[in-house]
Amino acid sequence: MESPAMGASSAFEPSPEMERFLCERLLDAKQPIAERFRALFSLRNLRGDAPRRALLQASRDSSNLLAHEAAFALGQMQDAEAIPALEAVLKDHSLHPIVRHEAAEALGAIGLEKSIPLLEESLATDPAVEVQETCELALRRIQEQKNGSGAESTTVSPFLSVDPALPAKQGLSVDQLRDLLLNEQESMYERYAALFALRNDGGDAAVSAIVAALNIKSALLRHEVAYVLGQLQNKAASNALSIVLKNVCEHPMVRHEAAEALGSIADQESIALLEEFVKDPEPLVSQSCEVALSMLEYEKSGKSFEFLFLQTPHLQQES
Repeated sequence: MESPAMGASSAFEPSPEMERFLCERLLDAKQPIAERFRALFSLRNLRGDAPRRALLQASRDSSNLLAHEAAFALGQMQDAEAIPALEAVLKDHSLHPIVRHEAAEALGAIGLEKSIPLLEESLATDPAVEVQETCELALRRIQEQKNGSGAESTTVSPFLSVDPALPAKQGLSVDQLRDLLLNEQESMYERYAALFALRNDGGDAAVSAIVAALNIKSALLRHEVAYVLGQLQNKAASNALSIVLKNVCEHPMVRHEAAEALGSIADQESIALLEEFVKDPEPLVSQSCEVALSMLEYEKSGKSFEFLFLQTPHLQQES
């Protein structure tokens, strides 16, 4: 979900009353999902025990969309204190795969070696392919950082996000990156690396290559492709993303990212489609449409979607 810039650290200190309000609003299941997301996007700008506890509690919420977003936020914040609870989420097979996937990705984003044993275990034993593939990515990311070859991994990307893979090394052409991204025999990490390199290029040929990847086999990679298209906000992707959202046979995590990407593109056709699918029977999809439409309303009115909008850009929300 594209959202205002997120601060991993900030000198801003909300009042205790505001912090308490945000935590309570996030965890209040009676609130509309968009209001809970407003609180989540504010809390991820803050540090301290209370915001962390609230986000960790939200990572087990009955809304899988909110739960996965909370785990994602903790990874983007690179909060090492959250590791034990994120590991517990990853191990809990009663939770939706999209939530476990996001916990694994968060562990990779935090990047500490102590997470390696569990990630290796989950790679071998988790019943969901998308979780296995995320563990593969997280392990490679941690290894890159350990070896020093991932020195850039703590550097903010041009899109203000902590990505699950470093962009492919410079020197590869768009055609080479396209071939790498679409190659089903390549490792998941290398394909992700190609995806982020194409995203950073951002030209017409690069966007075309990314759109083509909406047809590859891996649901995990397809969902990241949709997320990246949302980051790019390129209207050339609208039609392909619309097809994904309309396809009820598509994996819910891919449809959810397509909905959020359409909200980021925000042309009239995309908005009309979001309004149509806000009633989708899959909660991951309907709630994504609801949040995206709410964000657009706030943007249209000139107001910040977040309760607290910090002006120190560092990181941005996906996945």
